[in-house]
Amino acid sequence: MVKLAWRSLFRQRRRTALLIAVVAYATLAILFFWGFVDGFLNSIYQGQGRLVAAPVAIHTEAYQADPDLSHALTELAAAREVAAAHPAVSAVSARLDVPVLLRSPYASRGANLRGVEPSTEPAVSDVPGAVKEGRFLAAQGEVVLGIALARDLDVRLGERLAVDANGLDGPAATGLTVVGFVDSGVEQVDETVVLAHIDDARTLSGVTTATSLAVGVPFGREEAVARALNQDLSAGVAAFGIMDQMGDLAQGLAAERLQMLPLGLLFSLFAAVAVTSSLVVSVMERTREFGVMLALGMSHRRLGLMVTTEAVLGSLLGLGVGLVLGYALLVWLAQVNVLGPAIMAAYGDFLSGLALTNDVRADVRLEYAMYAGFTVVLAAVFAVITPARRVARLVPSEAMRAPD
Repeated sequence: MVKLAWRSLFRQRRRTALLIAVVAYATLAILFFWGFVDGFLNSIYQGQGRLVAAPVAIHTEAYQADPDLSHALTELAAAREVAAAHPAVSAVSARLDVPVLLRSPYASRGANLRGVEPSTEPAVSDVPGAVKEGRFLAAQGEVVLGIALARDLDVRLGERLAVDANGLDGPAATGLTVVGFVDSGVEQVDETVVLAHIDDARTLSGVTTATSLAVGVPFGREEAVARALNQDLSAGVAAFGIMDQMGDLAQGLAAERLQMLPLGLLFSLFAAVAVTSSLVVSVMERTREFGVMLALGMSHRRLGLMVTTEAVLGSLLGLGVGLVLGYALLVWLAQVNVLGPAIMAAYGDFLSGLALTNDVRADVRLEYAMYAGFTVVLAAVFAVITPARRVARLVPSEAMRAPD
């Protein structure tokens, strides 16, 4: 039956080529669609992990619920030792976040000052690499600001900035020299970043340790590493992957991806309808041939099965071509940053509130082949419903008298 269907499929080469092209196009579109969607979401997750939060953050469970200085991480050395021992961890850096009031001679702004370890922070964050004017922190008494925040405060490199805080021991203040401006191109970062030496943050806050540890891990392994670390951390201290740190934003993005499923299904539906239409025309043109086959003893059931098999074989050929082209395109888009500049040029203002840089790469997953394979299933179902049913109703004597 398969051999017979294969021969019948290529009797009309032009129609078969069109059928294969339609399924291949739909398959390529499905792969590109999901590769783009997941690549876009990955860029947001990476931006959150490397620009706003941390790939994995270790702090007390109380601090996760209420980020107050009183919930600081007191067992800093023990937590650092646990994190550093994990084979997937590339770096560990202490952080101390302190709510402060920044005052220049011209303006004042409330902000969250992040005390960091200058030697290890570049290994867990991309913010130090985004310093486009001046330099990153080197010693106490220095501060790095987001470029937009610096404009609001009207401060320049080398100028002094007064910093007020309400620490655990009461009000505290210090003066810091502006040594660098962060210009990441991400509005959320450039308007909020305030980085100082962790010892200056300790002076302001009265906390002698840190509020959290930022842990560097390969992208995609954040949640797995966090779960592994939680098995060894002491009670009351926990590791949180980027999804846990993002909270409602992560849930919203996951919901958006689910809402994309109907659109992806439309591509498969389009291809399956095209396959079915081609088969309907084929059946109409081959009515006389089918009448002869029925007269020679082939049952309606086997004839309908042959038509359905043609649909499946044609769809599989198109699927194969589409998978080769689609995955080749995704691999290229994963290596070359073509999507990022195009997205930022078209929707940069709309996406300015997200931690999204202009580097957006397509994702490549084997599961996309399963999504595209749904086209073959739909084509087989539609072939049974329409062309195969038409064949089942043929009367041999009437079919043989049909015009060519």
